[in-house]
Amino acid sequence: MTSTKRYASHYINGQWVEANSSDSLPVHDSSTEAVMATVPAGTAHEAEAAVLAARAAFDGWAALPVETRAAYLDKVAAGLKARSDEMATAIAREVGMPLKMAKAVQVGGPAWHWGNFAKVARNFEWEKKVGNSLVVREPIGVVGCITPWNFPLSQITLKIAPAMVAGCTVVLKPSEIAPVNAMILAEIIHEAGIPAGVFNLVNGLGPVVGEVLATHPEVDMVSFTGSTRAGKRVSELASQSVKRIALELGGKSASVILDDANFEAAVKGTVAACMLNSGQTCSAHTRMLVPSSRYDEVKALAQAAIAKFSVGPSLDEASKLGPLVSAMQRDRVLGFIRTGIEEGADVIAGGAEPPAFATGYFVQPTILGIKPTDTLAQEEIFGPVLVVIRYQDEDEAVAIANSTIYGLGGAVWAGTDEAAMKLARRMRTGQVDINGGPFNANAPFGGYKQSGNGRENGVYGFEEFLEFKSMQLKPATV
Repeated sequence: MTSTKRYASHYINGQWVEANSSDSLPVHDSSTEAVMATVPAGTAHEAEAAVLAARAAFDGWAALPVETRAAYLDKVAAGLKARSDEMATAIAREVGMPLKMAKAVQVGGPAWHWGNFAKVARNFEWEKKVGNSLVVREPIGVVGCITPWNFPLSQITLKIAPAMVAGCTVVLKPSEIAPVNAMILAEIIHEAGIPAGVFNLVNGLGPVVGEVLATHPEVDMVSFTGSTRAGKRVSELASQSVKRIALELGGKSASVILDDANFEAAVKGTVAACMLNSGQTCSAHTRMLVPSSRYDEVKALAQAAIAKFSVGPSLDEASKLGPLVSAMQRDRVLGFIRTGIEEGADVIAGGAEPPAFATGYFVQPTILGIKPTDTLAQEEIFGPVLVVIRYQDEDEAVAIANSTIYGLGGAVWAGTDEAAMKLARRMRTGQVDINGGPFNANAPFGGYKQSGNGRENGVYGFEEFLEFKSMQLKPATV
């Protein structure tokens, strides 16, 4: 595990192309801090070459029967399953998610999505008669995909799989922090025999490679997942050529616990939803809203729940919570915890002292009681930090839940599903879990407000990559 894998090529037009520059980007093992791999720092010229390859391949790929494109996706799904151990280990090291969970969530989920998007395309209604018009759906064209590091393979899959089976060609810029999984995926795609130019991968930095994808006139759409700040930049650049833009950005999701809820289940479920992937989840339930009169009870339940999240290296079987992805992310999260304490937070669990490991980007799982106007109630922390906010009545709970610039996820816990759904309808957010309802990978995923626009998953994510065309037919004469 100490050797460094050195990648020297990008994947452009169906082949591995040696990088123009000798500059490389280090990839760190989040548990050991060692450099586990390096990838080439792509140039604007290489990004443009990838875009032009995608453009040249588009007409031929779009003209293929849907079944042919779907069959290629099935091959990729099979390839991912065959290399799931290798892929899970790479992501566990890059991102920090414990290995067992990484295999199930970070690899198992994407493998399922590749096969599912093939099914979606096969079952999709591509043409529909509307009066004297034939309304057809067609691929939008060349798609630039810019993806994050927290669920790297998942976010790549939710863009390139539906785009490709829709008939689009793609250029991927994966996160420079967690790119190894993307390189393995490119090998799988190559082995699946997908035609040259349909899928292209250029590693590099956002201001270099990402900005080419956002500005290039031969790119018809940009699909971006990342911070709201970076999403605004992508939108600004892409708007100059009126590209379609899909953005999946930040979140500050509220889990609202009503007075008649099962508090043990609600607190345990909220803590788990916050701590997934060490809190490095855009839709994490990072605000727990509780009745003021039940605050002491909630504190005790939260302390019991958080105590079960044993912290340790991602490859250690005993670990339930791994490190954060980088030193920068660790320091950012610790800074937020210190800010919360300085603003008068009630430290329920954890704190700003990192766990005692010789290496690794670790942060204690932390729970703080705060006010709805505090910094930690408004800013996305992206770490294992849950804040507890008290409310007096349901109207105040809704007002607090809706008080941030975000609207990505959330939850409501109540005595009945009907009561929970009534409150959930008042929340300005893209998805709400009702009394612990599990994630549905076919339901639309995306946000309101500054959490982005567009949707991912299932037919909803597939349709993002399609255009409408109306062909007006002359009515038949009688």
